[in-house]
Amino acid sequence: MVSLDKGLQRLEETEKDLFSLINSSNAENAVRAVREKRQLLFELHANVEKSTTQLLSDLVQAQERVGQKLLDMESQKNEVTRELDSMEHELQRYRARSHTMDAEMQFLQQELENLRSSEKDMQALQQEVDEDTTEVIPSAIYLAQLYHKVTKIKWEHSSEPGILQGVHYGDDLATPINVDTSMQSKCAISEYLWNFVSTEW
Repeated sequence: MVSLDKGLQRLEETEKDLFSLINSSNAENAVRAVREKRQLLFELHANVEKSTTQLLSDLVQAQERVGQKLLDMESQKNEVTRELDSMEHELQRYRARSHTMDAEMQFLQQELENLRSSEKDMQALQQEVDEDTTEVIPSAIYLAQLYHKVTKIKWEHSSEPGILQGVHYGDDLATPINVDTSMQSKCAISEYLWNFVSTEW
């Protein structure tokens, strides 16, 4: 009860102080000053809020720009990675092709050496043939002409293998010759042919 009385007493004192403050000439100035300060605080708050909103907007835009740049850089990175992979694949293909070409080159060089060796062998063989042509063929032609003169038989060189074909030109008539060498012995064939040769000199 005592504390309640003290509280009421203080409230009354405060009320008196307020009335005296309001009634004094300084109260109006104080209220005006408070209102001005309040107006300044309100304007300051509005400016701070506006500035904060602008800053937040700028921050969001900056974040969007940075995010877009990151996406662009990621896209560029992926593109560069694809190009590098493609170049690596191309390089491996060229290396494989180079190895193949090296192997082909070695094979062709070996073939060239073989051809050169064959060419030397052919030149040597051609030289032997040339020597045989100048020495053996004339003598073979001479012998063939001599046999023709003696036997008067002209042989058919386009006959089938194993068949002797030709014509014996006697004094009065020409006799065809057609002998199957597979059916008769060499001795019988020789005797048959010698019968065409005249023994008269």
